[in-house]
Amino acid sequence: QVQLVESGGGLVQAGGSLRLSCAASGRTFSSYHMGWFRQAPGKEREFVAAINWNLINTNYADSVKGRFTISRDNPKNTVYLQMNSLKPEDTAVYYCNAHRSSENYWGQGTQVTVSS
Repeated sequence: QVQLVESGGGLVQAGGSLRLSCAASGRTFSSYHMGWFRQAPGKEREFVAAINWNLINTNYADSVKGRFTISRDNPKNTVYLQMNSLKPEDTAVYYCNAHRSSENYWGQGTQVTVSS
């Protein structure tokens, strides 16, 4: 079982930056692939970014490439999402995800609001 707790959301003006953190419980964090997803009001949850268990591969949605960076610190059981050049369309609840094999876990989400 893995528990995920996101933090770092808030209100920011367009062009600003935020850094989201996701703290994971459990001793096997380093074996999980980690990702960030987001859900805007009235829309489906969508993929934002992912990083695999060995930190070698990262993947981004086209809408955030060049602006967002995902990273992880395995000794700290934490994954981060650095968000730069934020746009109003980035406004959403951001969710942390951990998965491996048939296991899939979600955090409770953190709100990011970007004002124009």
